[in-house]
Amino acid sequence: MTQQVTHVLVGYSPVMLAKLDTFLPERSVLVLEEPGVIEARGAVEQVAGLRCVAELRPAPTQDEEHPERVIEAVDRPAGVQVVVPAAEYGVVIAAALAEAWGLPGAGPKAARVLRDKAVLRRTVDGSGIAQPAFATVTSAAEVEAFRAANGREVVVKPANRQASLGVQLLDEADDSATAWAHATEADEPALRAKYEGAARFLVEQRLYGPEVSVEALVHEGVVGFWNVTAKSVQDSRYPVEVGHALPADLPADTVAGLRRAIQQLATAVDFRSGILHAEWILADGRPHLVECAGRLPGDGITVLLDLAYDSDVLVNLIQVLSGAGAVPELPVTQGASVRFVTAPPGVVTAVDAAAAEAAPGVYEVHLNLAAGATVRAATSSWERAGFVIATGPDTAEAARRAEHAAGLVDIRTTETDGAE
Repeated sequence: MTQQVTHVLVGYSPVMLAKLDTFLPERSVLVLEEPGVIEARGAVEQVAGLRCVAELRPAPTQDEEHPERVIEAVDRPAGVQVVVPAAEYGVVIAAALAEAWGLPGAGPKAARVLRDKAVLRRTVDGSGIAQPAFATVTSAAEVEAFRAANGREVVVKPANRQASLGVQLLDEADDSATAWAHATEADEPALRAKYEGAARFLVEQRLYGPEVSVEALVHEGVVGFWNVTAKSVQDSRYPVEVGHALPADLPADTVAGLRRAIQQLATAVDFRSGILHAEWILADGRPHLVECAGRLPGDGITVLLDLAYDSDVLVNLIQVLSGAGAVPELPVTQGASVRFVTAPPGVVTAVDAAAAEAAPGVYEVHLNLAAGATVRAATSSWERAGFVIATGPDTAEAARRAEHAAGLVDIRTTETDGAE
């Protein structure tokens, strides 16, 4: 392998690689990914045009029970400076490699906690962080037993997936067996390798209130730069996000409470260095933890951060992970928002985004479908039709512009028996 490698990515992220290609030297990036994921995503062909990529190497990056397999298989590049978790399913191995190579990272303990929502719940219990009643479950009967003891309005979800996959909000009359079937069948075959015993599930008390996320760069356990993002969720049993806006316009005491909570969380899980993307529900005005990831946020939030703070969150993350020092709080320069595009179920016959692209404040319009695609009601983030990103002088105006432009995207469909 080339001696020029300075950055190792655990997990294949075309978005991250495209950005790194704009400022990293030629052949300076080693990408590690599961062989099945490489094949399913056509990654070999996609990285061929990226000058920064030295090698895309097959490796068991998602075998979280045996991180030593990757440590033993991958020699430490002589000039390596950074190990980045480029995907949710690479968080544990990235932390293990960084530890083995003497580089900053989340730490193996924190990485394992953040990759399992049930372990996270148990870890923060007693830390002062508010959270709902919860239980790990292995059957629909155990979900039903929890509902009998804690109230029938609950959340059922996989403990170690992403993108709202398999997550459901159950009301009083909803059936536990139906929810269990959906949670256990939901999968991401193009993104996730299957390892024995990897599937785990959680049921928890349902909370009500505004939803937010906190993005925080942490250096040696101390939160530096941080941001609060307001979240909008579709009105459905499937809590798929339909929009984000930042920085969230919240009362000063609520913001202060979230600042305390994210530092408490970093301390409770023993997180060392990297980025946290923590989701919260403001129930009765107090932040209650939903879940937390130890990698860059998805849903376009990284773009929103760059726009709102006139900065580059990936560059800032690399600064922290290289040991170059903390990233301080940054001034807000404008509001930024993303709104996801919806389309009526059916087979797509025509798509026109011209009006949206020309709307005031629009920064980007991206669509995930074209004529011939089938649209179904979204049960996870992967099933959304696309998104619009907009900016404004403040957060409220940015959100208004993004929502307005998303409504201008014209996706026409015809009904089919196969669409739901």
